[in-house]
Amino acid sequence: MIGLIIAVILFNLIAFITNNRLTKNQIVHIWAFTIIFQGLADLYIDHKYQGYWYFTKDVDWASLPTLTMLIPPVNMMFLNWYPFNSPLLKRILYYIFWLVFMLIYEVISLLPEPWGYFNYGWWKLEYSILVDPILLVILLNYYKWICKIEKS
Repeated sequence: MIGLIIAVILFNLIAFITNNRLTKNQIVHIWAFTIIFQGLADLYIDHKYQGYWYFTKDVDWASLPTLTMLIPPVNMMFLNWYPFNSPLLKRILYYIFWLVFMLIYEVISLLPEPWGYFNYGWWKLEYSILVDPILLVILLNYYKWICKIEKS
């Protein structure tokens, strides 16, 4: 639990202190989108198929911060610092940096309590290596769509 508390505080502080791109409206959209998208994924992978889980295999209050306060600020940081108008190589390197960061954080979250809170069932780190890039592309396209809606 200590690791989760530290991560939630640290990620939120960094996301909100360093934000210079995202509007309040965009933050609300990203936050809601992230919670809904993660909730739907976890509904099946976590609860129905027990691929992974937070703290225990049951639905419990302890896992609520992982769904509501951990990933949204990470998505804010990713979008806030994304090099939209940079050359393709820089954008690819940025993606790779974030993928490495996400995988390292996942490994840290797998540590035993009190630092870790994430547990694997049949899920493997290799699946995250395959899924994380897709999730970042979905997030980026959602953000671009929100920006387009705001302009119209």
